[in-house]
Amino acid sequence: MTDEKKTLTDHLRPIFQKYLDGIAKKLLKIGLTPNAVTIIGCLGNIIAAVLIAQGYLTWGGLVMIFWVLFDAFDGSMARLSGTATKFGAFLDSTLDRYTELFILGGLLWYFMQEQNKIAGLLTFITAGGSLLVSYSRARAQSLGFEAKIGLLSRLERFMILVPGLLFHFPVIAMGIMAFFTNLTALQRILHVYKTSKQSNKNLV
Repeated sequence: MTDEKKTLTDHLRPIFQKYLDGIAKKLLKIGLTPNAVTIIGCLGNIIAAVLIAQGYLTWGGLVMIFWVLFDAFDGSMARLSGTATKFGAFLDSTLDRYTELFILGGLLWYFMQEQNKIAGLLTFITAGGSLLVSYSRARAQSLGFEAKIGLLSRLERFMILVPGLLFHFPVIAMGIMAFFTNLTALQRILHVYKTSKQSNKNLV
């Protein structure tokens, strides 16, 4: 089963693909592999998480921008070098989840130091919602369904979180993300439910 829905990432990729490819070629020339770029990007975001935990929100946001953009090149590198593998795709998706948890963990630590219990709770809810957004899609795909729908995929979460860090409104950013990540997960659950019912009808 497939659907015609596209995420913001799907819409933006064709626009920026030639720029990604250009930089990807340079990274390949200096000997980096797609998996190495994936791992380096994740490690770089740990630095951002530490900065955020220490209260350097603007610096954390800037470092996060750099490494998230750096991590965007691994797919282009794999395609251009002909080295795309299932393990590479698996590693990329898995480390993306770790990256997000590191960043949210840094924020949670920061809120704990500020003794802001509400913000800490919102961060926990956001972390749960973000994982469920990813898991619901992965589980749907394992059952033969597509579930790319929803308001807050990874790129949209990034576009809310980074301004929240740069301009020091992290609590508002967490409030928005806490609500919409879980709404997105529920949208995907409902979508798979409807699609599965339709699939069962077609078999009758």
